Amino acid sequence: MIVYPAIDLMNGRCVRLAQGRFEDATIYSADPAEALARFADAGAVWAHIVDLDGAKAGRPVQHDLITRLAAEAPLKLQVAGGFRDAASVAAALAAGASRVVIGSLAVRDPDAVRAIFATEGTERIALALDVNVIDGAPLVATAGWTKISGRTLYDVAAEYPDACHLLATDISRDGMMRGPNVALMREIATRLPHVRLQASGGVSALADLAALAETGAAGAIVGKALWEGRIDLAEALACARA
Repeated sequence: MIVYPAIDLMNGRCVRLAQGRFEDATIYSADPAEALARFADAGAVWAHIVDLDGAKAGRPVQHDLITRLAAEAPLKLQVAGGFRDAASVAAALAAGASRVVIGSLAVRDPDAVRAIFATEGTERIALALDVNVIDGAPLVATAGWTKISGRTLYDVAAEYPDACHLLATDISRDGMMRGPNVALMREIATRLPHVRLQASGGVSALADLAALAETGAAGAIVGKALWEGRIDLAEALACARA
């Protein structure tokens, strides 16, 4: 299982949100380039970067910063936040991102996303389906988690039988440091075996990574636990490889 250490960017600074609430941000002093260098030194091959300003605005806002990071980073970058048209996806990939994450557009306009698949290749695109579990149903949220679509993760995923990567986040667990929704991730991995699942939300201990690996997830996003010193990245990478 691949561990993706995560950086959330707001106004060029590294932050973490709780349950996607922009008003509930913890700001860290680390420079994002320095953080990426530390991730690489620990042995990470990938990092996950979210342009929170872009997610809120509906378009990439910190493109210049992410371009610089992609050019300088000694590891592969998976970038997210505000990619809602083919041009912005193409620009990020051209700037050096190894993979672009598409969320709201995947819910709103499947034809547009399938066209991006055809142009850029499915390996370079990850679908992000962020959910609130309501009455047992994982309902997809959009627009930076500010709106509920009324469609389940499985309804949306069915539009993309050729997808390679699916990043699933249980919003209720994100940034809360109380463990991931292992049951949900196991269900997704079982019901959608054709995609490489990245599990996100709530990882706070090495045991969480071990539990996610057993679900069949191909990757796990680790954010606040790293920034708060709850998990050592080198140990997390070793745990994921075990």
